[in-house]
Amino acid sequence: MLLLLPLCAQPPQGGPPQGGRKGGPPKNLQILKAENLMPAMRSFTVALGQQCNFCHVQGDRASDDNPKKVVARHMIEMVQHINANFPDGKEHVTCYTCHRGAAEPLTAPPAAATPGGN
Repeated sequence: MLLLLPLCAQPPQGGPPQGGRKGGPPKNLQILKAENLMPAMRSFTVALGQQCNFCHVQGDRASDDNPKKVVARHMIEMVQHINANFPDGKEHVTCYTCHRGAAEPLTAPPAAATPGGN
């Protein structure tokens, strides 16, 4: 799921564990599955060009106090819904499809350069 990007990236060293507490399983998973969690999180950081604390509360990754985490859940559901409607069962859309490494996706192409360099 949402794994357009290489999965060979390593998780940050010395950061909080997946569940926000040492050695425990992930908590407060509502959409993602624990077995796919870290590859998905790595793909999100690349797709949005942000680190974990962009959506997560530092020191408590299970918390929903950051409203960006709630928005991210809605976006994940949207991507899952779009992909579910393709008859071939393949993944066609990911976070990177729209975000392209930016926290906010462009809604229109950049302005074209005018002839003569202006």
